[in-house]
Amino acid sequence: MSLLVRLAVAFLIGSIPFAVIAMLGTGVDIRKYGSGNPGFNNVLRYSKPRSLVCLAGDAGKGVAAVLALRYPGEGIEVSWLVGLAVMLGHCYSPFLRFNGGKGIATSAGVMLVLHPLLAAVSVLVYVAGRMLGRRKGWIEEGARASLAASALFSVLLLATEGTQQFAYAVALLAIVTWRHKDNLQRIAAARA
Repeated sequence: MSLLVRLAVAFLIGSIPFAVIAMLGTGVDIRKYGSGNPGFNNVLRYSKPRSLVCLAGDAGKGVAAVLALRYPGEGIEVSWLVGLAVMLGHCYSPFLRFNGGKGIATSAGVMLVLHPLLAAVSVLVYVAGRMLGRRKGWIEEGARASLAASALFSVLLLATEGTQQFAYAVALLAIVTWRHKDNLQRIAAARA
């Protein structure tokens, strides 16, 4: 299978809307509930058990795409390209009129395959950030924790692997940051 076909398949895997799937049977359209974002955090507002389905699906598609679509002996660059394609599919799903989630769980799945130890550290920072943010009453604690964990992953990757993979991690971080632009605007408005 050519690389372009594999990237298209990764995009389609990423576009599976697990937040919508997790809400099946409730009569609730997650795109019209809470923040309107079809992702883990919005499903969490409705139901913790259903949010776990969403989280497993979103992270799982990042894991599955990278594992299934890279070939033995290929350079890490191909895995990163597949990871970026699955992320773009998640964030711009054709099944949701090219809207989608914000990419944190899917990017975590990609990172867990490519660099499990660095990803594990970043996930711990995310969990700690969520807990601290909730305790301190931070506005947009989920976005803050997500972006901090993603940025930390990039910095750790630079320190351990050098600049080549760092560029891919920064691309992943850029997608996640762009998808959180509304959250960042609310944080900035609260500080003003």
